[in-house]
Amino acid sequence: MKKRISSRGILPGFGLTMGYTLIYLSLLVLIPLSILFLKTSSMTWEQFWTTVTDERVLVSFRVSFLTAFFAACVNAVFGVLVAWVLERYQFPGKRILDGIVDLPFALPTAVAGIALASIYSQNGWIGQIFAAWGIKIAYTPVGIFIALTFIGLPFVVRTVQPVLQDWDQQVEEAARTLGATRLQTFLRVIVPYLLPAIMTGFALAFARALGEYGSVVFISGNMPLQTEIVPLLIMTKLEQFDYLGATAIASVMLIASFLMLLLNNFLQWKTNKFDAAR
Repeated sequence: MKKRISSRGILPGFGLTMGYTLIYLSLLVLIPLSILFLKTSSMTWEQFWTTVTDERVLVSFRVSFLTAFFAACVNAVFGVLVAWVLERYQFPGKRILDGIVDLPFALPTAVAGIALASIYSQNGWIGQIFAAWGIKIAYTPVGIFIALTFIGLPFVVRTVQPVLQDWDQQVEEAARTLGATRLQTFLRVIVPYLLPAIMTGFALAFARALGEYGSVVFISGNMPLQTEIVPLLIMTKLEQFDYLGATAIASVMLIASFLMLLLNNFLQWKTNKFDAAR
């Protein structure tokens, strides 16, 4: 009768590591979010609906979601372009450029907001050029869009880069051998392969933009019914000691972010399933 020999890994077993994982996630994620919904549940449905459908709240929702969506769309396009350049070409200063991509991660958001506001204001280096044409950037939704694009770009680049590193360029050569043009090869061969990573980067950039506060508050102007974002409105509610109103608005944002991430995971699953079927 053969003896069963169990190999011991370096890390503890499944039970212990799973226990630590659940405790860690519960303390940092599940319990705080549960308390948020518990606090919101103390409101009646009429109070909740009146709070989240107030005109000021609806305008802030529209500003936050639209600017975050368009910023994520732009980052999804140019993030792929930046990742492509960094992975496919060798040029002087490549490592410096690669490090600059991570700058929005390390830079304090308040510093980014002040820098963007000073550059794009009417007296700024770039803002005065547009001001001469009667176009105002800072303290408008356009300024918010620029700030959200700035902080969201690294999410797409760093999500797409590892996928490009694993890409076999012989597939491109095979497509070219079969008569495909460069554009056809990119759109019908490379893009479907990168699509799950692009969608993940888009979702991360979008979710990050929804919750951005520091870099936006300086360039938005914070004008109610015009350029007020949802995080700023929540802070205003807290300063006014309207904790129920703040938690009601925050819960709507949380549900929207969760649904967006759930939709992204579903689309990735469908894409992977389609690729496997092919």
